[in-house]
Amino acid sequence: MTPSPARAALLAQAAKRILITDGAFGTEIQNWKLVEADYAGTLGLKADQKGNNDILVLTKPEVIEAIHRAYFEAGADIAETNTFSANTISQADYAAEHLVDEINLASARLARRIADEYSARDGRPRFVAGAIGPTNKTLSLSPDVNDPGYREIDWDHLVGVYQQQAAALIKGGADFILIETVFDTLNAKAGIMAVRRLEAELGREVPIMLSMTLTDLSGRNLSGHTVEAFWHAVRHARPVTIGLNCSFGAAQLRPHVQSLSAVADTLIMVYPNAGLPNELGEYDEMPATTAGLVGEWAERGQVNILGGCCGSTPAHIAAMAKGVAGLPPRRLPVLESVTRLAGLEPFIMAGD
Repeated sequence: MTPSPARAALLAQAAKRILITDGAFGTEIQNWKLVEADYAGTLGLKADQKGNNDILVLTKPEVIEAIHRAYFEAGADIAETNTFSANTISQADYAAEHLVDEINLASARLARRIADEYSARDGRPRFVAGAIGPTNKTLSLSPDVNDPGYREIDWDHLVGVYQQQAAALIKGGADFILIETVFDTLNAKAGIMAVRRLEAELGREVPIMLSMTLTDLSGRNLSGHTVEAFWHAVRHARPVTIGLNCSFGAAQLRPHVQSLSAVADTLIMVYPNAGLPNELGEYDEMPATTAGLVGEWAERGQVNILGGCCGSTPAHIAAMAKGVAGLPPRRLPVLESVTRLAGLEPFIMAGD
């Protein structure tokens, strides 16, 4: 299988400095005050489209382009495609599942074009991560409290959903597949399987990025895994990055970033929310505050890539980029060769 030049290029850049990924799309899109007609365009879909952020690449591509440009101007090295819900499960809520290939192709091509434009300006490599969200279904948990064994979808179905999306993103020019906001570890493993099947079809490596989201302050995702257990469960995929996003904001993520940094022998990418939302659902944490919090991780040698999730803006990304400029990147730990397993907790089978 042909190795990915994008993996090698990212690792080369990450050896020199702390890299920056972009910030939120959802809250940035909200700032445009779009109405139903903006979302729906002339597609003639049967359902209302307001809130379907992914479809804007077809109906209002200038909005998505402007957001990408703002993040690159702020100093981002990586653009994440605006495709968090661009899968047949999530798009079924908008009667738009037949447009999944078109949405992902268009989003990846748009991000690729702008990334290449900025790279050509100054010679600094820019990368495109094809973003795949968790869908609104879970493989690990039943949605019916009266039937713990019930599942709305099965493994094979979800693998197929992920593979369709990943294939379109790679065809559109994405360098990596970012399986993000992982609240269910089994969903993430389905995503990994999808990418592996895509690799077999293409005959070349498709590098994976993985990002977990925590749903309680003890440091677990919805399926109950700690950050170390999650790493043990997915490390076989050889992700180019592992990390955390969304969750509670940088302040609450501090101990979990420290834990993951110590056990993962790959790049650490963290992009937290800009604090917690207020009673109106808005984010009040100022760019300097967020940058100061994530800067502490950089100063302690715990991260390789930083960015923002919900509520973060180009100003947040610019503050982060400025704050970590000149700081050395995290060095990957050299780990003892032992058996590492995971239930909800990590299990290490050490030698004598």
